[in-house]
Amino acid sequence: MKFTSTRLIASDINRMVAFYELVTGCRADWLAPVFAEIVTPAASLAIGSAETVALFSEGSSEPLANRTAILEFMVSDVDAEFARLKDQVTVVHAPKDLPWGNRTVQFSDPEGTRVALYTPVTDAARRRFSGR
Repeated sequence: MKFTSTRLIASDINRMVAFYELVTGCRADWLAPVFAEIVTPAASLAIGSAETVALFSEGSSEPLANRTAILEFMVSDVDAEFARLKDQVTVVHAPKDLPWGNRTVQFSDPEGTRVALYTPVTDAARRRFSGR
């Protein structure tokens, strides 16, 4: 099995896509007016409008309701990314070192999902991610 994608359901898909294009530096592929994907080397971030939920099961997902997931992106320099983004996004916390060896910063996307950028800074953390 290969993990390939995370999908967010958005009440304002245009605003969400613009946010993730800014954060990732990748342009979204709009596969339909209600669905876009941002493809990174490791996986894709899919963004569907609230209207897409009915295609699967009405009421099975809802925008603006996430309080458990944090989307994480590994970057080469978390401090440089913070400097680039801090005036354009909602900052949850500034860069700080975590006990498991990552330096991380956290933002909130336009609909409240937490987004973390991190850089492995200890030898153990670098080894853990060297194959990814």
